[in-house]
Amino acid sequence: MSVDRRRVVITGATAGLGYFAAERLASQGHKVVLAARDGERAVRAVDTIIERVPGADLETVELDLADLSSIRSGAAAIAAGGAVDVLLANAGVVGSKRRQTTADGFESQFGTNHLGHFALVSHLMPAIRSSTAGRIVHLGSISHRWVRLDLDDPMMLSSYSSYVAYARSKLAVMSFGFELDRRLRESGSPVVSVVAHPGFAWESLSDPRPPVVVPRRPPAVVTSAMHTFSQGKEVGAEPLVHAATAEGVRGGEYWGPAGWFQLTGGPALVTAQKHAHDTDTASRLWSESARLTSTQPALL
Repeated sequence: MSVDRRRVVITGATAGLGYFAAERLASQGHKVVLAARDGERAVRAVDTIIERVPGADLETVELDLADLSSIRSGAAAIAAGGAVDVLLANAGVVGSKRRQTTADGFESQFGTNHLGHFALVSHLMPAIRSSTAGRIVHLGSISHRWVRLDLDDPMMLSSYSSYVAYARSKLAVMSFGFELDRRLRESGSPVVSVVAHPGFAWESLSDPRPPVVVPRRPPAVVTSAMHTFSQGKEVGAEPLVHAATAEGVRGGEYWGPAGWFQLTGGPALVTAQKHAHDTDTASRLWSESARLTSTQPALL
């Protein structure tokens, strides 16, 4: 595989941002591995991509980020296919009115969005290190601005809020992404870790990709108003795609939409809140994540 053509693993590629990122990367000529918990949905996504990108080089791997044993076996299957040039850690749980847990007893949003990807990165790191240009992209969110991590109660046992749980999980993703890059630089590793976010991206504004993406359009006047501060997921996926494969992207960067408040627009270097870069919190998060998942990234 040439330097320009990369093997890209995408979690959550059967819907939304992950699907559009997979389609876009396939259209650029990259080999795309769709890591998904539902095999039937993965097949539908593959068929839909091939309809739009004939000859796309695709494969699927069963992997459930809410189950550490599935992550282990899925990562092994991915690694058996060769080096991983890019891991786009996109999948995630968004919202749950009541507190739910993963197969391993973790609060579902923190457990899937952060701990699941922490474990996946850990298991895939040897395959990523074997690439000539290994890159890990973590999916952040503007919601990180309004919360702080509570590492005394990361599972929200004392009190639960769906929004807070989601926002904290995305802050954890970002803190890990920045901390991972810092540790990679210190170790002398050529692998880079980058964070990207889609802005305010709605499926209802997205281009249809039946049967994978079937937007439910609101009334025209509502759609017009929504476009002033939000965009479709095919546009929201562009900062992720840029962070994954564009030349000149450096470790520790944060990519998102170029528009007002980072809500809409094309890919641009953007700024994360200062608390997302707090190294003391990130170090504690790393240690707690390693304890909970019984693994951690081997940097060299």
